[in-house]
Amino acid sequence: MNVIVVGAGIAGLSTAWSLAKAGHRVSIVEQGPIPNPLAASGDHHRIIRRAYGAAAGYGRLITEAYDAWDEMWADLGENHLDRRGFICISREPGDEAEEYRAGLEAGNYPFELFEPDAAARRWRFLEPGSFRYAYFSPDGGALHCRRIAAGLAKWLRANSANVYENSKVVEVDAEAGRIVLESGETMQADRIVVAAGAWVLKLFPELDGELKTWRTALAYVEPPADLKAAWHTAPVILAVGGGVDGYVIPPSGGAGMKFGSGLHRVPTSDADWNRQPVAGEGEAIRNLFSPPIARVEEYRITEVVTCAYTFTADEKFLAHEKGKCLVVSACSGHGYKFGAAVGRRVAATVGNGDVAGLKVWLRAEAV
Repeated sequence: MNVIVVGAGIAGLSTAWSLAKAGHRVSIVEQGPIPNPLAASGDHHRIIRRAYGAAAGYGRLITEAYDAWDEMWADLGENHLDRRGFICISREPGDEAEEYRAGLEAGNYPFELFEPDAAARRWRFLEPGSFRYAYFSPDGGALHCRRIAAGLAKWLRANSANVYENSKVVEVDAEAGRIVLESGETMQADRIVVAAGAWVLKLFPELDGELKTWRTALAYVEPPADLKAAWHTAPVILAVGGGVDGYVIPPSGGAGMKFGSGLHRVPTSDADWNRQPVAGEGEAIRNLFSPPIARVEEYRITEVVTCAYTFTADEKFLAHEKGKCLVVSACSGHGYKFGAAVGRRVAATVGNGDVAGLKVWLRAEAV
């Protein structure tokens, strides 16, 4: 089949990769450059981790996620996963770290538990006495998003796919299988896959209600000089405990250290709105991490990056079929790690038509 993929974030690129491997004629169309720094997939790194709440189901899908990434690394000839493991820090009963621990225990996935003093000795950037316990799992790390995007675009071009950058799609005629570009040009296909990320509601406004767009920001920092060595060898911090909904990615893959918190996100009606960071935004994000990060005010802000992404109400993933078009939104703030697997599943669905099965898998309701 002739297939157009709209959007070259991780879901779109992975879908195009898998479609091309299956012998389809593929064109992928991206409104910006690849990688696009304004897209959710366009940052330097994202976390992969086994830990999910016991009821979520997504922890089980991580095995398939790793398998899909391994297939991709083999094709790209490069591995873009820094498998340094992750730690979670619990500061209050029932907090996010405790929920993730319950999920690991329910799945019988290994982790190592640390009392507060032992954790602070092992990871010197932690503030002793500010948390209940910490635990380490080897089953996670950091994916290098920009390297992955650049590698996939190169692979697609080398494997006879058409890759269109800076080509904004302004309309999708799902019944006719046609897209219209901002330039006025049109493209036709047997099937269209829309993986437009935070911009999907501009093309399919009827999904407003099932999907909501949010804007957030991330703070890149330089740690104090005496803690740099500790951070360079540290695991990813998946949860800092309490109500912060915060994570930390140490320096990895040539990119700096990053703080991010779900508390900082705000709803938006337009993914292009307020994409310039505002004064003091980086410091506001950084300061959420004390405790358990010690001396947090000594972490110098080096860059603040904004991000727009879509969420479903239950933070699961969504697929929507309309005419010749399949819309996929596998985000909800935790989708990147599944990107390669999502691409394989979506490409298979284009071939076999089992959209119902895809929806079940995307929601982690069956494995």
